[in-house]
Amino acid sequence: MYYKQLVLLTALFFNLFSGLSQTREIDSLTIQLAFQEQDSLKIDTSLQLIKSLLNSKNYTKAILYINQSEKLAKELNYTNGIAELNYFRAQIFAKNKDYKNAIEYYSESLNYFNQKNDSLGLAKVNNSIGLIHIKLGNYTQGLNYSLSAITIFEKKNLKQELSIAYNNLAEAYFNTYKLEKSLEYNQKALDVRKDLNDINGIIASTKALANIYSLKKEHRKAIEYYENALTFLNIKENDTLRGEILPNIGREYMQFNEYSNSSKYLLEAITLNKKINSKKGILKSYIYLSELNLKLNKIRLAVYQINEAYKRSREVADDNLNLETYRVLIDVNSYKADYKNAFLWQSEYYKLKTKLDSEKDKILNKISAEETPLVIPNREPVIIPDTTLNTETSDLKIKKLKLLIYSLIALISILLITLFFLSKSNKKKQNYISNFNSNSGNFKNENIELKEKLVNLEEINQVKNRLFSIVSHDLKDSISSIKSFIDLLKDKGISQDEFEQLLPELSENADNASTLLLNLLNWSKSQMQNLDPKAEYFDIKEVFNEKMNLISKKAAKKQIVLLNDSVKEIIYADKNMIEIVIQNLLANAVKFSRIGDVITVSNRQRNGNALICIADTGVGISEENQKKLFTNEGFTTRGTDHEKGTGLGLSICKQLVDLNKGKIWVESEPNFGSKFYIELPKEKN
Repeated sequence: MYYKQLVLLTALFFNLFSGLSQTREIDSLTIQLAFQEQDSLKIDTSLQLIKSLLNSKNYTKAILYINQSEKLAKELNYTNGIAELNYFRAQIFAKNKDYKNAIEYYSESLNYFNQKNDSLGLAKVNNSIGLIHIKLGNYTQGLNYSLSAITIFEKKNLKQELSIAYNNLAEAYFNTYKLEKSLEYNQKALDVRKDLNDINGIIASTKALANIYSLKKEHRKAIEYYENALTFLNIKENDTLRGEILPNIGREYMQFNEYSNSSKYLLEAITLNKKINSKKGILKSYIYLSELNLKLNKIRLAVYQINEAYKRSREVADDNLNLETYRVLIDVNSYKADYKNAFLWQSEYYKLKTKLDSEKDKILNKISAEETPLVIPNREPVIIPDTTLNTETSDLKIKKLKLLIYSLIALISILLITLFFLSKSNKKKQNYISNFNSNSGNFKNENIELKEKLVNLEEINQVKNRLFSIVSHDLKDSISSIKSFIDLLKDKGISQDEFEQLLPELSENADNASTLLLNLLNWSKSQMQNLDPKAEYFDIKEVFNEKMNLISKKAAKKQIVLLNDSVKEIIYADKNMIEIVIQNLLANAVKFSRIGDVITVSNRQRNGNALICIADTGVGISEENQKKLFTNEGFTTRGTDHEKGTGLGLSICKQLVDLNKGKIWVESEPNFGSKFYIELPKEKN
């Protein structure tokens, strides 16, 4: 840990002052060159200047000095100077990806270095040629050129040259699928680049090591190196590279079922890649998010995300990622038991896989002709399913069918047992009531009723005291804040800029005060003695449409996805009361959802009634806290954005649903979201 901090601090210092010192060096060499005689010493100075210009990426000026110096070097027959100048010219062509001219001038340089029997010059030219061949996919040639250079560099401990040579070898070994050798040379490249404080090189080598460990299925090691790369990215900010690495880490954590860490990185990845508009990053993030949510049994969210991935896959020219998209589409549709679509996506998957295999075979045949090892042409590690996918898919279908059958049997058993005990309970209850009525007088009945009313009144009084205690405190804070703001405006105590900065806070305080008052009024209304619901027939879909529009801005602010899967269905209840319930539940769903979560509303028929569901993929509720939700205890927790509440909203919801002869309940698990169900009559009873 200490070493990493030391490297980071040193690198930061180096980055701050290297640019300044480089400019001074160029200026000093330019002045020195102007006063030198027309001899080999002048050419040596010019070579130093050209090297500095190349390091500062001033290629135009570098070419100017190369041309001038080459003319003098040829007049003086200065072989070493001509060799170096050709080497630098080739480097400029290579930087501009003009590899044909680059190799031509490298070859020219080789001839001159060979005349002087300059082993170091030959080594650095061979290494540069090797790099070009590797970039062109000629891995065998690239490997041979780099291997011929590496011994000289190691013997002379030339770190800059070693950095490039090790990287070339690592890349060549990777592409010939010699992963252990690639690991060895990537690690050597990383060590040298740390000595050189080469942050870009450190990040590249660290990422390459992580990719290899991922392919080797050493996922802990992969995570370690990916996170180290992110650490160095704190010095050398590169959002594109960060957006590429983040989804990879999320995918690695998924391999250990560490879904919380996986979710954290994948949500950060989708946010960042959308911000920088990285199509490839967005595609990769959506693929892995869908895969994660499928594992978490968040089917609706997984479907949404893989559909988003598929839309973007047509815009990204990356067959490996497109193959991954098809793979997850197969899994999602198989999980939904939509075997028709699963089969269609499987056909697309194998069509693309056949194309990739064909391209791979062409390269393998080329390598085989040169008697070289196996080539894997793509650097980005993409996990491709085994050829046993058909068998696995069939097994998956059978397992799911068995699970479905067992679940149905268990459900029927539970229902039968429940009905049995309910019937026994009803008989006992009827016997008890009959005995009670025969043995008790009117006075005793009235006394019991009176006691119940007194207990109920006492409970209401306690709730009232608790409610007013909560509301008075929070309402006082909100109104005091608003008043202070208005006083500042009145006294012109704030500037226009300060006004605009404080405005969101004022709006939030006003919203809090409004919510508190609304809950207070709703509670007061629900506690009135002669509160009778005014039932009417209305379409629940219209209520959903209206209430979803009301929360859309808050949801957008938290980047929450809203899905309205409701259908037209007539309900017989007090519309105003049900609107209060729906609004409260939707507000809670927004409150306890995180960035990227989904809120879904839906309805269907159940036992002749309407079953309404408001589901979210948010933080969820523990079993212990679920017991407190619909009580008058004022239980509340802060939302994901630190939103406050009185804790009485769900208590009001239950009272209003009960008044309409309905039921309300919750199904939830921490970190897996919540589903609030409401069952209401469709007809007048």
